[in-house]
Amino acid sequence: MQSSRPDEPTEQTESGNSAAADPQAELERLKAELGREHDMYLRALADFDNYRGRVDRERAKAADSGKRELIVPLLDVVDGFDRALAHATKVPPGILEGFHAIHRNLLDLLQGHGVTPLASLGQPFDPAIHEAIGTVEGSEYPTGSVAGEVRRGYRFRNELLRPARVRVAQ
Repeated sequence: MQSSRPDEPTEQTESGNSAAADPQAELERLKAELGREHDMYLRALADFDNYRGRVDRERAKAADSGKRELIVPLLDVVDGFDRALAHATKVPPGILEGFHAIHRNLLDLLQGHGVTPLASLGQPFDPAIHEAIGTVEGSEYPTGSVAGEVRRGYRFRNELLRPARVRVAQ
């Protein structure tokens, strides 16, 4: 009579080995299956981490693009302040101080968002960051360097936001 209890040996197979007598093979098979499942789990976890990183980069890029669309028109306002302050000779001192304060606040706001002005005057002309609109003869600057800045250029973090419009010494 056969017992149905799991701790008792099972009946013999045709080859003479019992099914319970081969637990080592079953253990190896289960270990291999566990290894495959664990490998699939690690791959899925890595894929998810890659996905999360890609989404974070795309989100940051979209935010930077939105900031850029807002910042570029503000640069025209900064240019207007620069021109106004350069020609403000007959303005009462209180009003002039107010203009300077607003100008500083605007520049600080832009700088807080990663916008920095390019230093062009006296630097060698670089077509990657400068837009030449003319030349200047007999200037105090060496030939091929920026002798005058008509419109300041800016960077947004490490990317050129707007090239500087310059006159080059000849």
